[in-house]
Amino acid sequence: MDNWIELSKLENKEVWDRIYEEFKFVPSISHFPSFVVSSPFITYDVSMLLNGSVDSQKYDEIYNDLEEKSLLVFQELTRTNEYMYALDWQHPGYWIDSRLEFPRDEFDEWTVPIFPNGDYYFFINQNFEWGLLGHPWEQTITIFGKELIMSFKRHQPIIFQKILRQG
Repeated sequence: MDNWIELSKLENKEVWDRIYEEFKFVPSISHFPSFVVSSPFITYDVSMLLNGSVDSQKYDEIYNDLEEKSLLVFQELTRTNEYMYALDWQHPGYWIDSRLEFPRDEFDEWTVPIFPNGDYYFFINQNFEWGLLGHPWEQTITIFGKELIMSFKRHQPIIFQKILRQG
């Protein structure tokens, strides 16, 4: 079965319209937060990987840990052959199956990276019950939905240490 299936233009428009409406999404490089999610949620400060405070070896370790734990969590919360959204603001979005291969680009990142190092990157289940929302300018990752929060507590990434907000 294929993985990373690009959303059609209509699917992409519909999912982003839903994000703008349900999350009251207002992209900004200076006014935060740029979205509102319902409780429960936790917003983690992930600036340690963006502010140059860790060397490249530690950076790779923390980044790879975030990828591995996120993939584990997505697999834990989805059924076999269940697709979820992988979204990159202002770029093509995808249907992904967390149990299939995650191709990498020339920077050795997923097609839509898990870490918000340049754009908004969102991973959301089909019915919007849970998701991971990366904000590049606030330098945060917000996780929402009880199941996702509980799964990340069982498989906590190294970078999820400093809570900025929760509700």
